[in-house]
Amino acid sequence: MRVRSLGRREFITVLGGAAAWPLASKAQPERIRRLGWLMPFPENDPRTQAYVMAFAQALGSLGWVEGKSIRIDYRFAAGNSALFKTYAQELVNLAPDAILASTGPAAFAVQEQTRTIPIVFVLVPDPVGLGLVRSLARPGGNITGFSSYDAAIMGKWAQLLKEVAPRVTRVSVIFNPNTAPHAPFLNRGIEAAAPSLGVTVTPAPVHDDTTIEEAVAAGAREPGGGLIILPDSFNETHRNAIIASAARYRLPLIGTPQFPRDGGLISYWFDPVDAHAQAASYIDRILRGANPADLPVQQPTRYSLIINLKTAEALGLTVPQNVLLLADEVIE
Repeated sequence: MRVRSLGRREFITVLGGAAAWPLASKAQPERIRRLGWLMPFPENDPRTQAYVMAFAQALGSLGWVEGKSIRIDYRFAAGNSALFKTYAQELVNLAPDAILASTGPAAFAVQEQTRTIPIVFVLVPDPVGLGLVRSLARPGGNITGFSSYDAAIMGKWAQLLKEVAPRVTRVSVIFNPNTAPHAPFLNRGIEAAAPSLGVTVTPAPVHDDTTIEEAVAAGAREPGGGLIILPDSFNETHRNAIIASAARYRLPLIGTPQFPRDGGLISYWFDPVDAHAQAASYIDRILRGANPADLPVQQPTRYSLIINLKTAEALGLTVPQNVLLLADEVIE
């Protein structure tokens, strides 16, 4: 989904436009409620704006109007691990009625700051395994939300990369340990699938554009290299550097949807925009009195395959017809 860049006034008042939408039959709240929202990307990032607009539309349909019945305080960490903690503390100090946390680092940062303010997370992998919630059905505590994927999906990524690029025998897994604390868990999914695929797996932690270049170059020192770009706010923010390095060293990669759309090879992922729209329903229920401990964690029900045929051609790859038939989006 591509969204034009919004100025600050437009951006913050997106929710205000909800006043013109048909409202749900629920009675309007008697006082203005306050919501904090910690996001992983820069304010002007198209994904940030897409998430805000989707959430605004869904929240508006439930009767919440910015400036009239709800106020939202935004913080944008821009992939900076230090800012997650700083902004989480700022939001908690505002004493909001609830906090929305996009991605695992945001959820962890907010949970460290409060065990009383209700938290709804989005785009968090395996929240049980990571210790955010007690179980999917009964999260417990003050936090619940919408998970993104599990280790098995990472195994599927390795399988798809091998199908599209059969010469791959070595996979480098790119992630920033500061913004992807879930990386060891995800690597286990890849490592479990590796033997049957005939590939070896090498974790490749990165911290900046220089270490990205070094990690990709290391993966290309011998034939058969390929890249798995873990879902990670750092990787998303440094996407262009990763794609450019992969192109320089002619390595096929799999990542989240924006990677093939910007020149990477493939993606297999759910719709994060829709996940943020769904989050509005939990925020609405919490603001109307629901306990997050009683709201089950929701999981994605559908993943989409995206293939960039132009990149495949540049890498000398012929995408198998059976894989092409499964694709939801083909970039030519």
